[in-house]
Amino acid sequence: MKRILFVTSNRIGDAVLSTGLLDHLLRTHPDARFTVACGTVAEGVFLRMPRLDRLILMEKRRDRRHWLPLWAATAFTRWDLVVDIRASALSFLVPARRRARMRRRPGPKIAQLAAILGLDPPPLPVVWTAPQDEARAAALLPPGGLIVLAPTANWTGKIWPPERFIELGNALLAGRLAGAAIAVMAGPGGMERDLAAPVLAAFPGAIDLAGNLSLPEAAACLKRASLFIGNDSGLMHLAAAAGAPTLGLFGPTPAEEYAPAGNRAAATVSPDRTMAGLPVAQVLEAATRLLDSA
Repeated sequence: MKRILFVTSNRIGDAVLSTGLLDHLLRTHPDARFTVACGTVAEGVFLRMPRLDRLILMEKRRDRRHWLPLWAATAFTRWDLVVDIRASALSFLVPARRRARMRRRPGPKIAQLAAILGLDPPPLPVVWTAPQDEARAAALLPPGGLIVLAPTANWTGKIWPPERFIELGNALLAGRLAGAAIAVMAGPGGMERDLAAPVLAAFPGAIDLAGNLSLPEAAACLKRASLFIGNDSGLMHLAAAAGAPTLGLFGPTPAEEYAPAGNRAAATVSPDRTMAGLPVAQVLEAATRLLDSA
């Protein structure tokens, strides 16, 4: 039996993007068992992964001391393959028959990740869910059309004004997605709930998915979305990986690197690279194109 160690990101978005590599390894090494090391907030990305022997959570510490517990947990296993998207020294400090490390280069993030294993085209991200996650999604969401709005992010510079999400949602309900339900999705914590609150309040009967789902449950909900529109965030990447028609909204962050990656995913970029400079008409036009292509 092969043993593969996969060292991935602290952040949800980058962790989701790395699932394409893992999916490739699962398909090409059917006899392998996997150990995945990731940040604590990204745990849910990998909880339902097939053939997962162990999930090692890394809590950031001063002076990069968070690598010591990971080394201690992996140094006494002989690995058939170590894949390290963090480009750390760890892959040289544990016994391994083969090592593959990230080397930063220009271009989309999924292409950078694919280059670790010499893959072209890059494998697309995936989500893994369990029956209980699908059951939770079925209980929360009505049948029929579903618009998911994700008006939060981990940095205020990436947040499109809530009143524009509201205007956009109303335009979609008055047009292409008439009769659809609105769901508002956000990550955990009081700050995210506060950011989502104005959008939730603007749509009576909106489904509240703000901070009350695990990541596998969120992925199961996103599989049912007719359209996802959100800021550059981990939820945006999760939506694209789940197969939802996904439109990512970009201002100061580089869409050329971090655009959502999926069969039905696109990005629209503010003309002046600020979120305040991104007009509703541009987003609505991009959303319409995406729905036409789905």
